[in-house]
Amino acid sequence: MVTGVDDEGPVGFACQSFASVSLEPPLILFCADHRGRSWPRIRETGRFCVNVLGEDQAGLCSRFGSSRGQRFEGLDWELSRWGTPALPGVMLRVHGEVETVHQAGDHDVVIGRVSELEYDGYERPMIFYRGAFGTEFEDPARRHPDATPASMLNWGDGIRWG
Repeated sequence: MVTGVDDEGPVGFACQSFASVSLEPPLILFCADHRGRSWPRIRETGRFCVNVLGEDQAGLCSRFGSSRGQRFEGLDWELSRWGTPALPGVMLRVHGEVETVHQAGDHDVVIGRVSELEYDGYERPMIFYRGAFGTEFEDPARRHPDATPASMLNWGDGIRWG
């Protein structure tokens, strides 16, 4: 989850792509839908927190991946010392600032400069692969024998990425 805060309050979204870019200087990247409501607000402030989820946090992912409802309503979160929302019980937090943004189709590829890492001790990260969370899954080709690789990109059970 990528989170930020502006004058309207906390904001965040489920991020579909996140990677390390450089150790010196410490840079990461994530992709964000520039048509969404959350990313433009985070981009404007220039600060973000990537909250890396543990394997048992599918509910939190669904909350931030849904276009319906309040993402922070009833959620126990804290404002980090970097001025961004830190989500509860996550595996890792990457606090950073927007370095550069490159438009790529309907998404922005965001390069962020890492300010701080917080590790909370989770052993196994959340993985979303072939339309399901985790590594134990049924082969989707068996469930959808007519599927194409392009159609598999939309297998998210209602989760809206970016």
